[in-house]
Amino acid sequence: MKRLGVVGTMVWDTIYGRDTRDTPVEEWGGIAYALAALAARLPDEWRIVPLIKVGRDLAASAGRFLRSLPRVAPGTRFVEVPDPNNRVTLRYESVGRRSEQLTGGVPPWTWPELGPMIADLDALYVNFISGFEMTLETARAVRQAFPRFLYADLHSLFLTLDRDGWRELRALPDAVEWFACFDAVQLNEDELQQITSDPLVLAALAAHRGTRYLTVTVGPRGAIYVEAPPNGGPMRTALVAAPAVNEGDPTGCGDVFGATVVCELLTGHGIEDAVALANRLAARNVSYRGATGLHRHLRGELLRA
Repeated sequence: MKRLGVVGTMVWDTIYGRDTRDTPVEEWGGIAYALAALAARLPDEWRIVPLIKVGRDLAASAGRFLRSLPRVAPGTRFVEVPDPNNRVTLRYESVGRRSEQLTGGVPPWTWPELGPMIADLDALYVNFISGFEMTLETARAVRQAFPRFLYADLHSLFLTLDRDGWRELRALPDAVEWFACFDAVQLNEDELQQITSDPLVLAALAAHRGTRYLTVTVGPRGAIYVEAPPNGGPMRTALVAAPAVNEGDPTGCGDVFGATVVCELLTGHGIEDAVALANRLAARNVSYRGATGLHRHLRGELLRA
């Protein structure tokens, strides 16, 4: 069996304004959405290896979620830490706009911790859910020691955190240095604007440092990809349209998108086909509530939560 390592953060979400209910919805979020998509799409010869810390206060519930997923490598589990688990309050202003407040927080991975855990992996997927999963120094050490496929969704690296836990978009310091740590990088349109308005400019800078794929999600319009061929030929780019969706829950769409792209690239599909399928599954995610049971919905076994 081949082994895909997954770095990210399990988050307990409290969500306001997502639908017409008067009371907030509470459920697992964060990397849980990506794990569900991986469980739905990884081919039979691959297994998920979670490299994820959870707080002791929610460790039992997180463990039950992990055990509900197929394709998790036998004997693997979340790493329990004494710190309070990450909790996020999401307040939706519209389908595509929300505010976030983060409390709690498990500590980041250090290289001495993470190095031995990735040695026997065949690929690594890193999703910056909290933005504190690892430092740039650790990411550089991972890149230097790990010659196989590395994918990163840089999302929360672009968010600041004030003393009350509210998050705001910012320009990412050392952005190109972060890109250089990964073979494939994902961000969204707002995050791209913090660096440049032109994805081709960013992709060219990153390609010089070894990044082959850049994907930029652009909401209901779909996603843009830029591919830098390994032989140094001209870059390929296209906007891949997303299917139209009715109103629903957009929480986790970017995580489902990225995890699906990873699965398709590991299977040998080209980036355009990978992005097209990722758009379809992200759209399917909109019609479901939460991450529990989502893997079955993404496989078409459930119509709605």
